[in-house]
Amino acid sequence: MKGEHLGEFEELVLLSVRIMADDASGTAIQEVLETDAGRPVSLGAIYAALDRLARKGLVDSELGDPTPKRGGRRKRYYQVTPAGVTQLENSRRVRNAMWRRASEASSEERASR
Repeated sequence: MKGEHLGEFEELVLLSVRIMADDASGTAIQEVLETDAGRPVSLGAIYAALDRLARKGLVDSELGDPTPKRGGRRKRYYQVTPAGVTQLENSRRVRNAMWRRASEASSEERASR
């Protein structure tokens, strides 16, 4: 990952936050990545990616209420910022355009044989 561009893992974490909406805690993000992306990943890796995304202004977070289930501790919840939504849309647009070009090149290659 360089500069403001998203790495693949950061993009998946950002998408997971968007999928979970108001329930995007570290463990919920981990479940989405394992279920939807088929990627077992540690919570440490998720929190490191969330920290990078926050520094880029792509996610915000807030602490939830303390719960007895967590021994009175508060859970941190993440939200995608408007800049994060724009970044996701741009990533999707670029990937779709490149996939279209790859499909066209593949079709042209088959036709020339």
